[in-house]
Amino acid sequence: MAKRNGGIIGKVNTPTTSAAVGVWRLQDQFNARKNNIWPGQPISVDFLIIAGGGGGGGGIPACGGGGGGAGGYREFTSQSLSLGTNYTATVGAGGAGGTFSSGSPSGTNGTSGSNSVFSINTSAGGGGGAKSDFGVDVTGLSGGSGGGSTRTAANGGAGNTPSTSPSQGNNGGKGGGGGSDLQAGGGGGAGAVGQNPPDASNSGAGGAGTASSITGPSVTRAGGGGGGGSTQFATVAAGAGGTGGGGAGGATPSNVGGNGDTNLGGGGGGSSNQSTSNSGGAGGSGVVIIKYPDTVTISNPGGGLTISTPGASGGFKVSSITAGTGNVQFN
Repeated sequence: MAKRNGGIIGKVNTPTTSAAVGVWRLQDQFNARKNNIWPGQPISVDFLIIAGGGGGGGGIPACGGGGGGAGGYREFTSQSLSLGTNYTATVGAGGAGGTFSSGSPSGTNGTSGSNSVFSINTSAGGGGGAKSDFGVDVTGLSGGSGGGSTRTAANGGAGNTPSTSPSQGNNGGKGGGGGSDLQAGGGGGAGAVGQNPPDASNSGAGGAGTASSITGPSVTRAGGGGGGGSTQFATVAAGAGGTGGGGAGGATPSNVGGNGDTNLGGGGGGSSNQSTSNSGGAGGSGVVIIKYPDTVTISNPGGGLTISTPGASGGFKVSSITAGTGNVQFN
């Protein structure tokens, strides 16, 4: 007996979320849509992907650590996505701060932040801030934005690594810019490079972040961490955190580097130089923010993500994914 296939004799076609071959009755279309196996029209979405910030570097008795770089910052507008299709999402964690060393000649670098992902797009974790080391120039780590360095001959870590266009971040600042080895560079931010120490009395501030209005009011995110302070041979003030969630450098004699702000991807501040309990600040976690038509509903098949969606406004919904790894789907 012949099988019905839109009036064609032969094998019955089965619709999917991306294709429906043949001629279909309205009732068949209705049933397929109800079971989420009918291709939908694409929707236009905007999204912002910010990676985790890098941790601030650890200090030694002579010098504080470099500031951590901000997480990579990438914003996309008017992107076409399909209904009923799974899109991967990952929110990167911030990197841990480096440790202080009093009995050995070297602290430790801050840990770089983790990448954030949405669909096929990735923002790179911020580079960790450089450790301090007796007599050694230490370069900040590369990343979405680079970490700040210590001493005069070492450059800040490279930002926009790996390379994207437009750039996802900036270089870290160079330490020792005030004519000695005692100052640390600030971590790079999404909107500006990390600051070199402006003089012999100050470590560099973190680079400023970038503002976005994807959630409505303008919010600045992904600022770099400030370089750590010092009082061993001269008084060096800690660098300020960059606007947009960057942590301040640790002041002396007893303050740790400030943490980067959660879900802003800020870099952690570098450790100060005077206490074994000090460490660089941790980088702030990243975020994925998606703006889409209010006729559509977002879901998390299989779980694993933390998603918040306030009420619709102006014909759109905006969902913030603040933690986890998993899939999102629009229906």
